[in-house]
Amino acid sequence: MTEEHATLLQGGRVVSADGEYDADVLIVGEKIAAVGEVEAPPGATVIDVAGCRVMPGLIDNHTHLSMPFMGMMSSDDYNTGTQAAAAGGVTCLVDFAIQREPDQLRSALAEWQGRADGAAHVDYGFHMAITNANEATIDDMAAIVDAGVSSFKLFMAYKGELMTRDDAMTACMERARDLGALTMVHAENGDVVDLLVKRALHAGQTDAIHHALTRPEFVEAEATSRAARLSEYTGASLFVVHVTCAAAAAEVQAAQQRGVPVSAETCTQYLVNTIDDLRRPGVEGCRYICSPPLREASNHEPLWDYVQRGILESVSTDHCPFTNEQKARGLENFSLVPNGLAAIQHRLAKLWDEGVVAGRITPSQLVDRTSTTIARRFGLEDKGAIAPGKDADIVVFDPSAPRDYGTHTSFMNVDYDIYDGETASGSVRHTLSRGTMVYDQGKIVSEPGHGRFVARAGAAVGATA
Repeated sequence: MTEEHATLLQGGRVVSADGEYDADVLIVGEKIAAVGEVEAPPGATVIDVAGCRVMPGLIDNHTHLSMPFMGMMSSDDYNTGTQAAAAGGVTCLVDFAIQREPDQLRSALAEWQGRADGAAHVDYGFHMAITNANEATIDDMAAIVDAGVSSFKLFMAYKGELMTRDDAMTACMERARDLGALTMVHAENGDVVDLLVKRALHAGQTDAIHHALTRPEFVEAEATSRAARLSEYTGASLFVVHVTCAAAAAEVQAAQQRGVPVSAETCTQYLVNTIDDLRRPGVEGCRYICSPPLREASNHEPLWDYVQRGILESVSTDHCPFTNEQKARGLENFSLVPNGLAAIQHRLAKLWDEGVVAGRITPSQLVDRTSTTIARRFGLEDKGAIAPGKDADIVVFDPSAPRDYGTHTSFMNVDYDIYDGETASGSVRHTLSRGTMVYDQGKIVSEPGHGRFVARAGAAVGATA
């Protein structure tokens, strides 16, 4: 048997969810072998990480790679998207497979696995999005859980394309509960949104800003409350994705205080961008169209507070990129713009500057909200912490190495960067996935196919107050 190679990360400051300390990290093969004052074994590769933060690799539990939507495909596939992930310190993502056939889910899972297999640079899992919750589909949920996919997403918006009505949503929640799986919801009142969009277009209000104005905060807050009440009734564990505003976060907190098993996330863009980005002229404004939409800046501090307190327990990206050409399809009609932002590479740097440097969260809270809690919530048992026996998924972040945002530093497969012209105060130096260097000082050094599918255990159950 060939002896496994050892790597020692020497002289860094380890950041965990419960504190920081100076320590070396020894990697043997794909696992973390020791953390502390460690002597390099004979033949080990020693990497000097003095001055850097050594953190568990980030997990992005909300991405859409090669996603068919509105007659087109998101522009990052599993090769380019996972390169961008690694450049941003992400060592595992959980992507959404979308039901494509009306009476089953297994074919969708096979389709997405086919896209990812042999292409990914970091590990990946899947959620299953249900778009036609009939009896046959609900019966098929058990096979999906058996395949290692323990979470199901339901859309309360996108009427006529993805939306699930309340009766079907209730039935799906009950089935997920019985299977020990997690129900996730995109919480917007799709009927009201549909009405407001039709009214706006009839009035000739076609610019990008009207995407946000036709999806006001109350449609998200109402749907969040309704989903939480269904969770309360069914006893199903609920996860509300991409919370954008204080009104919706307050509904999550109220449900948690009632003892409902509901948890939630927000996304980087809702903490740093605003509705004013959609007022930019031409295609530039269209780049910022996502659902739920960007909100008024007055939501930023309340959302950061919900993140700091753990009511919003994690921060993801909802990475769903489209090119300028794809976005420009809706220049004369905002409802035709494909929804989604390119963000997977920028989460760590943005949260470091806007969160840690700005004093809104600690480095340990950043680790918890981007890795440790996500691993626990989504059943990624070998990930989310720097500890012996865990996968050697590690990001080495240098807080004193600035890096420009822009297409010249981005690995995302889009021809613009929504943060172009800005500079991050710190940057990722190294990203290791199961002990293998994937990203090294500005370069991807792994081959497609290093990343592999991770079967996930049942989702964590219970409210987090």
